[in-house]
Amino acid sequence: MNAKITNSFFALIFCTSLSYCNQAAKELEVPAEETQHANHTPEMSEDAVIIQDQPEPDTLKGSLKAEAHGMVGNAHLTINYHSPAVRGRNIWGGLVAYDLVWVTGAHSATSLTTDKDITIGEKLLPAGKYALFTIPGKEEWTIIINKNWEQHLTDDYSEKDDVLRFTVRPEYTEQPQERLRYQIVSEANGKGAINIRWDKLKVTVPVAM
Repeated sequence: MNAKITNSFFALIFCTSLSYCNQAAKELEVPAEETQHANHTPEMSEDAVIIQDQPEPDTLKGSLKAEAHGMVGNAHLTINYHSPAVRGRNIWGGLVAYDLVWVTGAHSATSLTTDKDITIGEKLLPAGKYALFTIPGKEEWTIIINKNWEQHLTDDYSEKDDVLRFTVRPEYTEQPQERLRYQIVSEANGKGAINIRWDKLKVTVPVAM
C-alpha cells in the first residue's frame, strides 16, 4: 500500500513538472517571423555607408555610396543610392530642378528592393528590385517606381517602364540635413515609411504590407 502511495506521489510530481515545463516552453517560444526579424542582419555592399542625421557639413568630397535597410511588417527593404552634400548650395529649385524627373541621389539610379509584396503609396508593388525616381515640386512631389533600376542618372528613364506613380506633400524642417538621407521606418500593424531628407526638406513615402 505504501509503495502504491509512493508511486502515485512521484507520478503526480512528474506530471506537474512536465506540465510546468511545457507551459514555460510555450511562454518562451518566439514566433518564427519575429525571430527572423530580430536576427536579420543586412548585407552591406562594398564601400557603402549608412547616412545618419547630419546637421553640419563634412569635409568629404563627392557623393557617398550609401544604403538604407529596414523592415515594414515582414518585408525586408533595401535602398541603394549615392548621397550628395549640400555644401552651401541652393538645392531646391537650384541644384535639383522643380518639375523634372530626378534620380533622387547621384550617379546611378537609386534602387529599391523588397523581398515581399508591399503597398507603397497605397498601390501594390510586387517583390523585386526597382528604380526610385521623383519629380520634386514646391507643393507636391511625384514618387515614381520604375522597373529599369540599372541605369545612369535618368539617361535611360522612360515613363513606359513606370510600375506606379503617386504624389506626396513635402515637409519643410528647421534642422538641416547635410547629406541626402534615406531611412526606412517600421511602425505597428505592418505599416511604415521611407523617409527622404536633404537640406531642410523631408518627404515621407507610406509603405505597408
